[in-house]
Amino acid sequence: MPAGESFYITTPIYYPSDVPHIGHGYTSVAVDTLARWHRQSGDDTWMLTGTDEHGQKMLRAAAANGVTPQEWVDKLVSESWFPLLTTLDVANDDFIRTTQERHETNVQVFFQKLYDAGYIYAGEYEALYCVGCEEFKPESEIVDGTGPFEGLKVCAIHSKPLELLQEKNYFFKLSEFQDRLLELYKTEPDFVRPDSARNEVVSFVSQGLKDLSISRSTFDWGIPLPWDTSHVIYVWVDALLNYVTAVGYGSDETAFERRWPAYHVVGKDILRFHAVIWPAMLMAAGLEVPKGVFAHGWLLVGGEKMSKSKLTGIAPSEITDVFGSDAYRFYFLSAIAFGQDGSFSWEDLSARYQAELANGFGNLASRTIAMIERYFDGVVPSAGEYTAQDLAIQQLVAKAAAGADSAVERFRIDEAIADVWTIVDALNGYITENEPWALAKDEEQRERLGTVLYTCAEGLRALAVLLSPVMPQSTAKLWGALGAEGGLGALTAQPLRDAGRWGQLPAGTVVQALAPLFPRIEATA
Repeated sequence: MPAGESFYITTPIYYPSDVPHIGHGYTSVAVDTLARWHRQSGDDTWMLTGTDEHGQKMLRAAAANGVTPQEWVDKLVSESWFPLLTTLDVANDDFIRTTQERHETNVQVFFQKLYDAGYIYAGEYEALYCVGCEEFKPESEIVDGTGPFEGLKVCAIHSKPLELLQEKNYFFKLSEFQDRLLELYKTEPDFVRPDSARNEVVSFVSQGLKDLSISRSTFDWGIPLPWDTSHVIYVWVDALLNYVTAVGYGSDETAFERRWPAYHVVGKDILRFHAVIWPAMLMAAGLEVPKGVFAHGWLLVGGEKMSKSKLTGIAPSEITDVFGSDAYRFYFLSAIAFGQDGSFSWEDLSARYQAELANGFGNLASRTIAMIERYFDGVVPSAGEYTAQDLAIQQLVAKAAAGADSAVERFRIDEAIADVWTIVDALNGYITENEPWALAKDEEQRERLGTVLYTCAEGLRALAVLLSPVMPQSTAKLWGALGAEGGLGALTAQPLRDAGRWGQLPAGTVVQALAPLFPRIEATA
């Protein structure tokens, strides 16, 4: 995208009824990495995350714990969800809570607009409802119960009995938007990504859309409808609106025009809400649809989607306490093709940490700095005449940087990291082939030694910049060890799309001692 353009990106709005697991962390670090990349490329970047705090499930959990719903969500957010951002080094620009006044007031503005435009009507509703999903279940997600639930209809996702609800509700005329949505998917083929997600959405909408119940009248933990306060707005449609209320919808038109529309990154299980219901609501309100919806896959543990109820949920801190936040970010963003399901295992994490981070990137950084200290008194040498071998490294760095930027544009963080990692592998091979320790023994090879070590140091400069959105802590340490701040400024100020241009690290820069970026870990969980 052109530098300076608005890049507004969101995580899903998390339901804080339980503690975060590594699936929540995966989404958060992916969105944070995309935001960091665009921010450092000079784009007008804004990253939003937050919590969805209304609904029947939250009401029941609060009652079971003997507190008010507001007290319950305040406790969950402060003790579990805010700390997650620190644990994973997420640099979000805003955190919205659906219980905030800025959200509640402007949700009512939005729905009054839809009601006045004739898109909402009153009707009777009877359907099977899953409190766990906070959703009236489609036929495809209703299965016959087994064991203690034999003879009952249960949710295919939660394996718990569904409740038959009969209520007077208000409905949104979703059925009127089938043709407009299909036209959107046709004219904007990247609106839903990856292709598997797009195909699923097109197939679903092509079968016809039913009007959507957008209110509940049997409990009061939610945002009241402005024209009928005996109803609260259905938690899902209330939650979707966070993406516009957070950037000024209804209250700050200048901010809203600057930021909106957004890119949404979501888990594939909530794709239909974001790719069908949400754009239809925006169309009805006369607002622009999102720039795009990217659905990533599930993290599987032991072959199952993570779930606290099935005891497959793993807290992010269980990983970061052992390996650190950078390793967490690197592993999940590189080991899984973004958009597909991926399996987590401690063995795979430990092996990749050792091979790619400790022995690959970390060792490259340590020995380059150490050789500059040993052979040039800690001063980055000037390069002499470049050989074909040196020029090949320069070309590879330029190609890797361009490839990584292109991959990020496609939301393929895994491919971006793979492109950048070609530099790590090439430089390690380059050191092996050139044997600087042998060159150092021959005074006549002094200029060649300087060229080799400058090439390594400048390659590390490019790596620090390109990997900083993925691993902000270790790259900051490397930047400090390279002494680059004095000549080039702060790492986060380096224009990312210029990272592949050779020769930016000034000769004469004084390096500093570098502790291992990724210390060896003898025992893992």
